[in-house]
Amino acid sequence: MSRQKILIDTDPGVDDALAIHMAFADPRLDVVGLTTVFGNVHTYQATRNARHLVEMAGLVVPVAHGAEKPYQQAQRDPAHFIHGAEGFGDLPAPDPQRPADPRSAARFICDMADEHGEDLILCPIGPLTNLAHALDLDANLQNKIGGVVLMGGAVTVPGNVNAFAEANIHNDPHAAEMVFAAGWDVRIIGLDVTEQILCTSQHLEDIALGAPGIGGFLRDVSAFYVRFYQDSRSFDGCCLHDPAAVIAITDPDWFSYETAPVKVVLDGEGLGDTQIVDDSSRPHVRFATACRHEEIRDHFIATLKSTDQRLVER
Repeated sequence: MSRQKILIDTDPGVDDALAIHMAFADPRLDVVGLTTVFGNVHTYQATRNARHLVEMAGLVVPVAHGAEKPYQQAQRDPAHFIHGAEGFGDLPAPDPQRPADPRSAARFICDMADEHGEDLILCPIGPLTNLAHALDLDANLQNKIGGVVLMGGAVTVPGNVNAFAEANIHNDPHAAEMVFAAGWDVRIIGLDVTEQILCTSQHLEDIALGAPGIGGFLRDVSAFYVRFYQDSRSFDGCCLHDPAAVIAITDPDWFSYETAPVKVVLDGEGLGDTQIVDDSSRPHVRFATACRHEEIRDHFIATLKSTDQRLVER
């Protein structure tokens, strides 16, 4: 069976960990690398955490350290109040043994595009800074790969940072604007759909029962994240933001899209807003507006229940 090659650009982060372990466990995917960025945590923490996730899965997947600050604007504090001081909830900082790849994230993205071409899909689930820097390195990058499927934005719904902006886009709106304007095949999996995909604490317990090792780790790191949802939304669980972007690659028919030019507001009260614009000079992107949320959630649970068995098979 041919597997889809993906590169995940990430800021782990609890829901990043959920998405990455799901991608590792899905036999339809070949994760060729992880690149790291600030957002949920500082970039040095993201790189350390990503290396730990790779080692936990028993894989040899390169992790390339990425941008430590936004493309243009001033850096904001990480979301430690959502993901914990080290990015994994209440758990202490991990101590992975394998070193990071020596290349920068932007260089690694360009190298993977050269190596795999249209067989490669980029899956950014954090701020888009590394993709913007990769475009600076290779002005033809968007014509080499198979596309970009990203978690970010709120095109038709309110944001989660303020009334307008979603967190990944708000953390680096200038980079997001570069990505949306670059002319490659972009699918936006934003709050328009991800807030419909709900995972309860009981679902996380079920995952831990099915896979006590990796699933137990994911339940434990998610406890802090779930408490944020309990306090802020009175919901005993969480939204599956980042996993949704990965599932949009493996199961595209579970999502419905509209197509239009989308730009990012770069100043003022609406900073980071992702807006549909009537501008024929801009490339069109696809943004998800509906999804089969129960199938997506059930697939997420079933895949993560298989993680320990995948580790044994490796």
